[in-house]
Order: sequence, then C-alpha cells, then structure tokens
Amino acid sequence: MTTLHLTGDAAADTLLSENPFALLVGMLLDQQIAMEIAFAGPAKIRDRIGVLDPATIAAYEADAFALVFRQSPAVHRFPGSMAKRVQEIAAVIVNNWNGDTASIWTADNPDGADIIGRLKALPGFGEQKAKIFLALLGKRLGVDAAGWREASAPYGEEGAYRSVADIVDPESLTRVRATKRAAKAAAKS
Repeated sequence: MTTLHLTGDAAADTLLSENPFALLVGMLLDQQIAMEIAFAGPAKIRDRIGVLDPATIAAYEADAFALVFRQSPAVHRFPGSMAKRVQEIAAVIVNNWNGDTASIWTADNPDGADIIGRLKALPGFGEQKAKIFLALLGKRLGVDAAGWREASAPYGEEGAYRSVADIVDPESLTRVRATKRAAKAAAKS
C-alpha cells in the first residue's frame, strides 16, 4: 500500500493512506487553510472522538461535533460550518454508500466520468475538488478506472505539479506551491 505524505505527520499520513473516509474528509477540509492543516484534520477528529467513520460522525450530536472542531488547535478556521459539512458528507456516505466511502470510486466498476459525477454529488465537492480528488486516487492510490486521467484533467496529467495529487515529498510540495502561486498571479493580471 502507498503511504501518502501530505501533512508532515506520520500518523496523520498513515490514517489518510489507510482510511478512505479520512482522505475524503481531508480533501473536503482543504479550502481556505494550508493543505497540511486540512489533511491533518481527520487525525485530529479521530484523536478527539476515538474513531473516524461515517456512521459515528453522522450520528454525532451537532453542537458537540462543532466543539470537537473548535478545540485547540482547531480542525479548521471555520469550525462550525466545516463540522456541519463533515457531518453532511458522513450522512451521504452512510445513506447512499452503505457507510463504505471507497464505494464512491469502486462500486459497479465506474469510469472516471462516473466517479467525478459521484464526487460532485457530495456536499462541498464542486468540479475542481472532484477532479483533484480523482487525480489523487489515480496517481497516489492506484485507482485505475477507465478514463480517470481525462476525467480529472488537467490534474490527472502525468508530470504535472498542480495539486495535492502531485505531492510525494517536500520537493514536489514546493513545486505545487510554485505552480499555484504562478496561476494566482496570472489570474490577477
């Protein structure tokens, strides 16, 4: 099995590598905060409530779950709204995917376009986030659905340094950050 290297914390990276729900939650949290903090969020949640699975989180009392997010260090800079979003995605996985997160990309042998559609149906996953997550699955976790590279374009391109899908070490993280900075600068001009 591939171990992801996204947080700088071995235990958090192992959780992301072994638990599909943790990886999906990390991707969900990856907005308006540093990537390493976002992807370390699932480990913080697990450490605080003792488990990280969709059924437990979906059933957690909402105010108590928001407190889990607010505990220092906070899981996200927007603890209330992101706690709610994590509970929403957990409920969808319980209700639509029988509690099995990986079914989103494995059930009924989906192709890349199918997976994108399934991801976009999740709370908090738009087109770009769905494409980046599919590229992460394909590039780092061996998900080999037909057409995954095309469906995740441009993030699925080989040799690209556009997103979390391209990070394997500190050097690749630096390259991804440089690409993002250049894209932001080009968008401003």
